[in-house]
Amino acid sequence: MRQETKAGNTLITTMTPCCHSPFSKGGRGILSLLLIAIALSGCKVYSFTGASVPADVKTVTVETIRNLAANGPVSLNQTLTDKLKQKFVTEASLTQVNTDGDLIFKGSITSYTFSSQAPTAQVQSGVNRLTITLQMTYINKKYPKDSWKTPETFSRFADVPGTSNLNDVQDQLIADISKQLIDDIFNKALVKW
Repeated sequence: MRQETKAGNTLITTMTPCCHSPFSKGGRGILSLLLIAIALSGCKVYSFTGASVPADVKTVTVETIRNLAANGPVSLNQTLTDKLKQKFVTEASLTQVNTDGDLIFKGSITSYTFSSQAPTAQVQSGVNRLTITLQMTYINKKYPKDSWKTPETFSRFADVPGTSNLNDVQDQLIADISKQLIDDIFNKALVKW
């Protein structure tokens, strides 16, 4: 609200708020009601990752990911399975169970390829790329409409200089790609991007 007063030949204009700030003494009740409304507005548990898990979803089953790729490390499927389990336990606060979880993930590694991306005038490539592709199924037993209707394909890659020996860099590349794949699966299922 605007108020004008005259003091001699000087016009003094003052502004006063027309409503209370939610942080002012008069606005504390409004802020309290707003916080209560937000807390009661849904029955989902939200995490810092952006994932929303309904309060009645408590368990997850991650079946061992099968390795259908013709090459790649023998332990890759177990590495991906363990990382996916850990992601859901630590970031969605779900309990891992061996069978019959509220959420079920199963899938396979369909491709593991190491390819040349930037040919050079020399015999050797300038850049080599490791690509890992997974095909995953997600079943939400509590909320079937959230399940994936068909298996989803997730593919990620990492590049290395052509002078790098695959045996020297493979473990780090797998770690980097695995993190991205696990994040993609988690986000698709629970953040719903």
